[in-house]
Amino acid sequence: MQMKPAQLTQIQKELSTIKERSPFYAKKFKDIDLSDVRTQADFEKLPFSEKADLREAYPLGIAAVPQSKIVRIHSSSGTTGTPVIIPYTKKDVDDWAEMFARCYRMAGVTAEDRIQITPGYGLWTAGSGFQAGAERLGAMAIPMGPGNTKKQLRFMQDLKSTVLCATSSYALLLAEKINEAGIRDKIYLRTGLIGSERWSKKMRNRIANELGVELYDIYGLTEIYGPGIGIACKEQNGMHIWEDYVYCEVVNPKTGEIVPDGEEGELVLTTLQKEGAPLIRYRTHDLTRILPGDCACGCKDVRIDTILGRTDDMVKVHGVNIFPAQIEEVINFTDGTSSEYQVMIDHMLGKDILTVFFETEATGEERKKIEEQLTEIFKGKIGVTPVAKAVGIGDLPRSEKKTQRIFDNRY
Repeated sequence: MQMKPAQLTQIQKELSTIKERSPFYAKKFKDIDLSDVRTQADFEKLPFSEKADLREAYPLGIAAVPQSKIVRIHSSSGTTGTPVIIPYTKKDVDDWAEMFARCYRMAGVTAEDRIQITPGYGLWTAGSGFQAGAERLGAMAIPMGPGNTKKQLRFMQDLKSTVLCATSSYALLLAEKINEAGIRDKIYLRTGLIGSERWSKKMRNRIANELGVELYDIYGLTEIYGPGIGIACKEQNGMHIWEDYVYCEVVNPKTGEIVPDGEEGELVLTTLQKEGAPLIRYRTHDLTRILPGDCACGCKDVRIDTILGRTDDMVKVHGVNIFPAQIEEVINFTDGTSSEYQVMIDHMLGKDILTVFFETEATGEERKKIEEQLTEIFKGKIGVTPVAKAVGIGDLPRSEKKTQRIFDNRY
């Protein structure tokens, strides 16, 4: 991807003072003369930042401003290890709200809409971001947060919510509950902004069809503001990233070398205006690709493909690397399966056993045929022979947040 002149100028401005403002970067770049960064090629020689760096900087070592200028902190949603804490200045909060408002506009949301926000609030960035963007847009924000599904449905009806913001897991759960309650004709939703976890084509179609909404993938991560740094457009061909705030690279996960546009790799992001915790060449671990060419929607901001998975989501069975996206592709290709699945990996009698549980409406012999078909497709596409186990619709766990689908019980 070609760096835009305005981005290079912004990066040079950031680098010119970052050692003085940030002990973290003074240490990281101690042997590098940042005034030598004059071109994109120079920039690409700078070392990457990693989540491990941010953990080492706990609690506020990443800050590049005096603590008196920090107006808020957020933390990533991970449950293990030292937390990653990201400080925000007033400008950071305002910039994030502006990016999020752009996302709403890109999805056709206006000030006349009523936006039901179901992601969590607090240290997690999601709920706060969705709300700030709605307020910047001038729309009615309904800050429900996750859970209390019965109340969610009541407010959805009584307040005539037109936009749903949710994880894909909770959007599916709401769709199922709406249909169970027989209130589809009392629901006014027309748009869904879905983020924070990857989702399969079958899951997407189920949510869209059962809720009767147009869905938009929204992208972000706590370290880089939060959700709202990018979103899909009407063309539904990738997600636009706001290039005046964030610079994108895609690299080979193993070598760290830049890959050509259109080739899959790991997304690396650099903030261009962030004050509280600027990040230089931050490895997200998200697997995607930069989509070449202009988008038919007319937006000139760079597009990345739908997130294919994460480098740390991979599991290895019988020497084969397996990503969730590959399993979802198998589910998608298997006739008669629904969107939901769960994978259990166990070690028994000296060998690994991979079991795929999936939902289907089929019973009896038809269910057995679907199990056989999934087994063959899985073996052909991935190279591992699983144990396929069909269950009824709704038998697998549902989540109000993110759904864990792969359980590796070998360790």
